Amino acid sequence: MLVTRSVEGDEEAFSRLVQRHAPALIRLATRLLGGRTEAEDAVQDAFISAWRTLPQFQGRSSFATWMYRIVTNRCLNVLRRGCATAPLDVAGDVQAPEHMVSPPRIAEGRDAVRELRAALDLLSAEQRTCWVLRELDGCSYEFIAEAVGISKEAVRARVFRARRCLTQAMGDWR
Repeated sequence: MLVTRSVEGDEEAFSRLVQRHAPALIRLATRLLGGRTEAEDAVQDAFISAWRTLPQFQGRSSFATWMYRIVTNRCLNVLRRGCATAPLDVAGDVQAPEHMVSPPRIAEGRDAVRELRAALDLLSAEQRTCWVLRELDGCSYEFIAEAVGISKEAVRARVFRARRCLTQAMGDWR
């Protein structure tokens, strides 16, 4: 209903769609680009683009999938230009059990995150995007394929190659 009203030019309906979908899209863009400012810029640009092209939205996919695709494309363009890298720590803070918060464990964890960041930099922008959507956001292969605009098999291949690359790069940590 909000999408239909938005297509008809209802700015309030579109504003509610932005409020509903922006947090997840900003999380995605932050994971892909590495910085909150860059992520917010990409998402804002994506919503502006969506508002302008909303009359062409045909509803073949959900509004969320359509927005994921727009944001993903914006992030891929930035990554291809080499303007941003995604730090792993934007995946969210997880509280460690009390016995794992010793200084040596903290230092080891920081080293592992630093190495994983370097390993993620080895991935192509396309591999990183598919890996982030699958492993950090928990998206299905079907959703990723639609959001990125490639086949499900291509998504599986990119995730597989990304996992293989990360496994090799992180071999010392196994």
